[in-house]
Order: sequence, then structure tokens, then C-alpha cells
Amino acid sequence: MIVSELGQYIQDKIVAKFGEGTSKLEIHYDFPVLIVSKSLVYDLLDFLKNDESLAFNYLTTMCGAHYPNAHTEMEFGLMYQLHNFENNNRVRIKVFMPKSDLNMKSMTPLWPAANWMEREAYDFYGFIFSGHPNLKRILNMDDMNYHPMRKEYPLEDATRHDKEDKYFGR
Repeated sequence: MIVSELGQYIQDKIVAKFGEGTSKLEIHYDFPVLIVSKSLVYDLLDFLKNDESLAFNYLTTMCGAHYPNAHTEMEFGLMYQLHNFENNNRVRIKVFMPKSDLNMKSMTPLWPAANWMEREAYDFYGFIFSGHPNLKRILNMDDMNYHPMRKEYPLEDATRHDKEDKYFGR
């Protein structure tokens, strides 16, 4: 199936199940990408996994992202990438949320492998996954009081005076 046809097929199934306006379809390179509301994510992923004709039974990856220049209601995002091995189909699901509400339902009941992926998103971005069996830092020290992948710091040290722009292509 062509990627755009697959994406349209998946979106049609989602609209039939959850109603009109529940997802926005985009095609990025070789992936159908569905952007959905935060309240729908768990039920949607459950549907994509358990629907017989879709059968996206493998969670390839789940990761966080921070878009500091985006609208405040869309500053943080999570991306879930699913794979159907039998048909070799893939799909991405994206959800965006404000910094003030980084709470998500854990996907570990659907995919136990989401455990470490959610811990990484918590560790680096500060997402809180309700229902997670062991939500604690996975790579950084427990006493860190910040999330290092957030883009909340200047790109360069403003106190340095030993840099000359001509050496950096500016």
C-alpha cells in the first residue's frame, strides 16, 4: 500500500471509531503521521494495536521533544512510532501539550517496552506518565533539579570573552 493510501486508510478507521476531527493526517517522507489530542492518545494506540486490520503490534520508539518557539499550547510533544511486522506498515502518532500540563497516561499496559522509553522522556523532558510502574530517572543523577533536553538555556555562554566570531563563520 502506498504511504498516502495507508495514512488515509488509518485516518478513515480512526474517524469511524472516534469521530470527525480527532486526528490530522500528514505525510512525512515515508511515514503517515497522525497528530491527535492528548486525551485520545491511549485509546487510539490501543485501537491501532488491537484492530485486526491495522495490527500495529510493535512500539518501535516513543520520544519527547521540546519546541520552545512554538505556541505555548504546543511547546512539548511526544511521538509514538508503531510497526505492523506482518504488512511492514509503519505509522507515527504525535501529541502536543503545554509546559503546564506534561501529564500523560503510561503506555506500559499496552507495550511493556514503553517502560524505559517513558523513563527517558521523564528524565530528559519532565513528562509525567500516570500509571507507570517505576517512573524515576534512568540516565541522569537523581539529584538533578532540571531536565537537560529542554531548550531553556542560552546556546552560548554569554560570560565568555575569548571567542572571536571570525573563527565560527559569523
